[in-house]
Amino acid sequence: MDREDNLNEANGTKAYAKSLLNYETGIDLNSVIDCESNETVDLEKTDVRKQLVPVLGMEFETEEDAFEFYNAYAYTVGFSVRKSKAHKNEDDKLMDRLFVCSSEGHRQKKKKCDPNVESHRAETRFGCRARMQISCGRSAKNYKVIKFIHEHTHPTSSPSKTHFFRSHRNMSFAQKVEADMADSSGIAPRESVEFMSRQVGGRQNLGFIYDDYKNYLHSKRTREIKLGDTGGVLEYLQKMQLNDPNFFYAIQVDEDDLITNIFWADSRMMVDYDYFGNVVCFDTTYRKNKEGRPFAMFVGVNNHKQTVVFGAALLYAETTATFSWLFDTFVKAMSGKKPKTILTDQDAAMAKALFEKWPQTCHRLCIWHIYQNAAKQLKNVFENFNDFTKEFSSCIYDHEDEDDFLYAWNNML
Repeated sequence: MDREDNLNEANGTKAYAKSLLNYETGIDLNSVIDCESNETVDLEKTDVRKQLVPVLGMEFETEEDAFEFYNAYAYTVGFSVRKSKAHKNEDDKLMDRLFVCSSEGHRQKKKKCDPNVESHRAETRFGCRARMQISCGRSAKNYKVIKFIHEHTHPTSSPSKTHFFRSHRNMSFAQKVEADMADSSGIAPRESVEFMSRQVGGRQNLGFIYDDYKNYLHSKRTREIKLGDTGGVLEYLQKMQLNDPNFFYAIQVDEDDLITNIFWADSRMMVDYDYFGNVVCFDTTYRKNKEGRPFAMFVGVNNHKQTVVFGAALLYAETTATFSWLFDTFVKAMSGKKPKTILTDQDAAMAKALFEKWPQTCHRLCIWHIYQNAAKQLKNVFENFNDFTKEFSSCIYDHEDEDDFLYAWNNML
């Protein structure tokens, strides 16, 4: 092979490495500079992974370029990275930065041994020493790698699990646009994520997890709320209170004066709850069109088997903290009376808040949600056996006595 063939092979390998990095991390290798030749790093070897290993003396134009390069290396090895210590000069210029494995250091003992914490998070810090440090002299323009340790004190992840790490999760611009469209159309976040994962051949190729999707929607909705909206909502609620002196409302706002949660109940709701509030159904299935905010309702049944509303709320996020505030507020509005039984969907955050705030209340799952979940999990059975749908529905809805239900259930099986 002559010199021209060698050069063509090297250029081809270099282009392949660039496309690989751009596909996985968005890194432009033109920003990676060889400190001796002042040229971009030469990727002449066929093993691309070796070219991602940091080398002492390697230079980068910016701190972000260095982080992206080290993060790309971490992706191939199987660990997550984070930014650690840094120093700046009197002109606020970054002089050095340390990038470490996410398992670096140890959890603080006071958090680890706090007796007030019922459920501790899994241990993720193992004192790992893997790191890369960059430094820039006062007269230098580029950042140079001055330290690199590749050994880990813990097993690294397999390639199929690497996408779960925080530093490798990111929603692309196209994915955010698709999320906005799905949200404005009223498509539930979980269904939207499932559809997007199928488009790319599995969740391992998606680039983010379900929590990232929900966090993006929450931050988007928060940005869309204008500061003046808080005053507008307050004005409306105060107007309702003038018309009904017993009208109760409560709102939560964050440090930026943005509304987070709203609850209200009028005098008719309070009277109905006093008579028929032993059993309450709490549901957040409904959505408020474009904003997509969960519309939560406390409902029950009166002595004529008619549905009555005990209270309503607009929420920003279905978290344990949100539900805890809501349950406290509901009890306050209802003069301290708690329901004997509450029916909800299968939301884990809701269940945790109920356990903490209403421990004496019997918590059961709504039969409608149970049926819908069963229909989803037993889709093939529903489609292939015509009699199953009728018999299953009869078991769920037609038997109030336990013995009758068990008899019908066993006959169906």
